[in-house]
Amino acid sequence: MNNVLKKCNLCERNCLVNRYKSLGFCKQSNNIRVAKAAITYFEEPCISNNKGSGTIFFSGCNLGCIFCQNIEISKENFGKDISSDKLADIMLELEANGAININLVTPTPHIIGIKDAIIKAKEKGLSIPIIYNTGSYESINSLKLLDGLVDVYLPDLKYFNDEYARKYSNAPNYFKTATNAIKEMYNQVGNIEFDNEGNIKKGVIVRHLMLPTLKEDSKKILKYLYDTYQDNIYISIMNQYTVIKHLKYKELNHKIKEKDYNEVIDYAINIGIHNAFCQLDSTSSKDFIPKFDLEGL
Repeated sequence: MNNVLKKCNLCERNCLVNRYKSLGFCKQSNNIRVAKAAITYFEEPCISNNKGSGTIFFSGCNLGCIFCQNIEISKENFGKDISSDKLADIMLELEANGAININLVTPTPHIIGIKDAIIKAKEKGLSIPIIYNTGSYESINSLKLLDGLVDVYLPDLKYFNDEYARKYSNAPNYFKTATNAIKEMYNQVGNIEFDNEGNIKKGVIVRHLMLPTLKEDSKKILKYLYDTYQDNIYISIMNQYTVIKHLKYKELNHKIKEKDYNEVIDYAINIGIHNAFCQLDSTSSKDFIPKFDLEGL
């Protein structure tokens, strides 16, 4: 039995449950649970490019975002339990099918099994970058388990004001937790690097999904990131917020206004940000939400 999972403190929740016997906030047991493994093309250009990203969607999430687009796996726990050996084989199969990286989506509850799988896959010849794609409600000690195994960190920075984090994601102390986690990620992988085809090899890309009415919060996040990292990281400023169902907070029941998104982009330019990805056309559509069907498992 893994001692960490016997008293789980893998994330900021610190549930301390024995995951061999009960479930914590993320609703995950001691097993690795996966909902889909496929090559996808909707990530940032340096992640998907023309050949696609080998994306593995894990079940469970340690955030409680009421607007989650992937609720089928984040809260309803759709997926299939697999071993670390199977996960390693999935990674190798994605590489064999042409994926330019392995993209681990909402991996936090499964860090122990993922670490084991990455080591096994590399021993069998896996050579493409490993991307850790997270909501950033992370434990520093857990991230240290991945030091030397992850090449690219793809963290969210959702909120500057913790009032919004508590209200919309049930995540107290989010900004401090997430920014400390991002510092650890940056310390591990350093400045961003690309290969000759423009594919990311190593580094940090911080994603920020704009939410309706929170453009001033978005500006504070951009200023923090630029003041802290300058152009040593990339920032992905996203307008793809999609209303999946009617929410109790009426301000979240509509798309991002184009003028608000453009104002935030102009702000980023004005404070000196050069290394950023923008979404020029609206991507607010259910068409961009994956179909979870156990593909690749």
